[in-house]
Amino acid sequence: MSKVWFVTGSSRGFGRQFVEAALSRGDKVAATARDARSLADLKASYGDAVLTLDLDVTHKDAVFASVKQAKEHFGRLDVIVNNAGYGLFGAVEELDEQALRDQLETNLFGALWVTQAALPYLREQGSGHIVQISSTGGVAAWPLVGGYHVSKWGLEGLSESLAQEVSHLGIKVTLVEPGAYATDWAGPSAAQSEPIPAYDGVREALGAFMQTLDLGDPAAAGRALLKVVDSDNPPLRVFFGTQGNEMLPQVYADRLKTWADWQDVAVEAQG
Repeated sequence: MSKVWFVTGSSRGFGRQFVEAALSRGDKVAATARDARSLADLKASYGDAVLTLDLDVTHKDAVFASVKQAKEHFGRLDVIVNNAGYGLFGAVEELDEQALRDQLETNLFGALWVTQAALPYLREQGSGHIVQISSTGGVAAWPLVGGYHVSKWGLEGLSESLAQEVSHLGIKVTLVEPGAYATDWAGPSAAQSEPIPAYDGVREALGAFMQTLDLGDPAAAGRALLKVVDSDNPPLRVFFGTQGNEMLPQVYADRLKTWADWQDVAVEAQG
């Protein structure tokens, strides 16, 4: 049985690949972008199977209207993919308040608005799958992307609570945590802080580290997402790419060790 998808940030990167993977196997998709003209080729190729919509996810009313339009157009919604987002680069001291607020408006609040808009329809159906595109940066942190981490760590906590709230309603939630991919996340779509020279060495080290990463293929991520949404028992969290399983186990091992090392203080603080 074909599925009906609602995907934000569909013009390029992961979003475009998710949309094309779904359409190519016969599903229907409401594909959104800030400028729907960037999706004209999808309409030309897939016709009535795709509904293209202008949407800036930071505009709450527009989000609710777009989700409603998609539901009325296709008659149901099965897979909600909160993909719209971008990277914010800068040391914590360098972060501009408005730049950080803009980051949260898109990466966190945008996903919240789409989720809230879709939930009444999913509850009515007694089914549905909300896919939140997070990041390995949603469960670990690196220098110079603190603002981005705020948005993705927030999305992780929000979505873990959501999963517990809606499981009895037949609604599934998955956090997809990609590693490094050949998208423009760190390129033209990214926002950059005004640099402070004290952090130039950190910038150089991070740049050198990023050069060592084996970038994943976004098209492969699109195909992988089909397996996630087709699963009868999808995971709450899943890494996309190899970096997560290579790097994150040590992050968690270090946390567990630190908590164990300071257990005496934790007990003393109990009173």
